[in-house]
Amino acid sequence: MAAAPSPGRLPRVLQVLPALGAGGVERTAVDVAGGLTAEGVETFVASEGGRLVHDLERVSAQHITLPLATKNPLRLRANVRRLRALVREHGIELIHARSRAPAWSARSAARAEGLPFVTTYAGTYNEDFPGKRRYNAIMASGDVVIANSHFIAGHVRERYPAVADRLVTIPRGIDIDLFDPARVSQERVIAMAKAWRLPDGLPVILLPGRLTRWKGHSFLVDALAKLGHHDFVCYFVGDDQGRSKYRTELEDKIGHVGLGGSIRIVEHCRDMAAAYMLADVVVAPSLDPEAFGRIPVEAQAMGRPVVVTDHGGFRETVIPGETGLLVPPGDVDALAAAIQDALNLDASARAALAPHARAHVAQTWTVERMVASTLDVYRGLMAGR
Repeated sequence: MAAAPSPGRLPRVLQVLPALGAGGVERTAVDVAGGLTAEGVETFVASEGGRLVHDLERVSAQHITLPLATKNPLRLRANVRRLRALVREHGIELIHARSRAPAWSARSAARAEGLPFVTTYAGTYNEDFPGKRRYNAIMASGDVVIANSHFIAGHVRERYPAVADRLVTIPRGIDIDLFDPARVSQERVIAMAKAWRLPDGLPVILLPGRLTRWKGHSFLVDALAKLGHHDFVCYFVGDDQGRSKYRTELEDKIGHVGLGGSIRIVEHCRDMAAAYMLADVVVAPSLDPEAFGRIPVEAQAMGRPVVVTDHGGFRETVIPGETGLLVPPGDVDALAAAIQDALNLDASARAALAPHARAHVAQTWTVERMVASTLDVYRGLMAGR
């Protein structure tokens, strides 16, 4: 039987975001751009640049440098003009905004040029001062609003009930070929161990993620201090992104609780698959609910047990007691106990967990599923024009 025809063709898409750093929003933009170019469609990403520009160019997408991180009203207006010029120069047919500041300019440009406008709502976005909810509302103004988890979809419906008929849930995805223990050579693992000066014979606790307070580094320090022993080495893996004051505060606390020899802060890691191979347990102790949270998903794909906070997107991606452990938010004793339980897993328990965790991820949270679902949104909008 012949395949059903697509509901519409793929458009030339311009994705806009503040910068192309190493975060999940940025990685998703690159993945979707790669999906479009694989279908033979010229595609564009506009941002202020960053580490992932190289990755974007490797998938044959074009990066356009624009000052899209600005929140200055005058510069936002100037960005509308810049985006409209890009639309005309490159024949853009759809604009997809992935962050709030550029979304304000992007929506105006899309409306002025008569183009479909898509947003991805990828966070809970705090509302800690007057006018913030109106500022955040731009992410609920797309012709289609994509939520990157069921948790975020529920949050959007609660905040903006009128969006319900335009809301689509497309869970984030990871590259399970990249995060595949069978594809990580022993040489890569050895190189990572040497780079990190990994001591022999100690179990490894890993907390990947940028150094920012809400990721829970300090909370984990408190939990590790409660273990009552130093028979481990813990790595905080991620850039401080200019938060030198927080890093100094964290280093001071580590020294104060007597764990200066056991907890180490390392910079951005370009081979996270090899890093996960070193880990005996991966911890994601976020203080605020994660919209999705890719770290536990990557770790499970690598067959590693995870310990995460019981809120937000983590509840969707971890099977309690099977692929990891969930602990109540703010409960340092529970976090310490869960980490110790994970460290105590014997070889047979780890061998049983690994394929189950990987199969769990492969069922739902893959780049292929995420990209295919996003391209379907684009096709649907073109079919409706």
